[in-house]
Amino acid sequence: MKRYSVLDFKSAKGRQKITLLTAYDYTMAKLLDQSGIDAILVGDSLGMVHQGFNNTLSVTMDHMVYHTSSVVRGTQHAMVISDMPFMSYHLSPMDAVANAGRLIQEGGANAVKLEGGRDIIPQIEGILKAQIPVMGHLGLTPQSINRLGGFKVQGRLPEDAQEILHDALLLESAGVFAIVLEGIPENLAQLISQKLHIPTIGIGASVHCDGQILVSHDMLGMYTESSPRFVKHYAHLGDTIQTAVKSYIDDVRQQIFPSPIHTYKGQKEVLNLPEREVKYVD
Repeated sequence: MKRYSVLDFKSAKGRQKITLLTAYDYTMAKLLDQSGIDAILVGDSLGMVHQGFNNTLSVTMDHMVYHTSSVVRGTQHAMVISDMPFMSYHLSPMDAVANAGRLIQEGGANAVKLEGGRDIIPQIEGILKAQIPVMGHLGLTPQSINRLGGFKVQGRLPEDAQEILHDALLLESAGVFAIVLEGIPENLAQLISQKLHIPTIGIGASVHCDGQILVSHDMLGMYTESSPRFVKHYAHLGDTIQTAVKSYIDDVRQQIFPSPIHTYKGQKEVLNLPEREVKYVD
């Protein structure tokens, strides 16, 4: 089965919307892959939905390599893109290349994603020189929440919108194959998508983007700590799981489970086995 690639991203612009979801483990990745998703992002959002932190800043390179390798093993068709976590690319282009290389070599990712604009152009160029595809990420960048003052919509004011547009053009010139636009107004997302020759992937950035991404745990109704306006719940698996667990608890306590069909049979003679003398040594 042919794996979705950067060439498919580029050829899809203006022709067919690109679909992405997040995954952090083998089982979820396999389910998404078999459902026909174009690409899977191993997002540093795992810090929130898997590790229980309030943000993504505690995620490390070792975490990302581990989860990326799990996702890769569950996929055949979907392109696997791995987030570069906080402080894995901020210090120098050399660090950025080395860490991106780990996600490709150890994790098996097909590409990496970095948050930021003009300030990280040298890092992006270094990674691209190492023959590693790069996806950009502008607007609401979760690794910058301390500077942004929280998870807030970006680009509402004309000067802020101009800066995001300028960064998008710079990222395209640097060579990224696509850009995630997160938490920006509809008209700005539409303008950027029209200006760029590469695809834009929206999350809280309107239908005008060339594709969409959501955190799977949000979309499936499994993560309930927050519910951003841009999330559509396609299922409520959190409720389904809790109902199933409560039924299991009731069955065990009432001795309904395990039933005879869930139990192995042995020879009757086993019940008459003689007891062996047991010696305890102090």
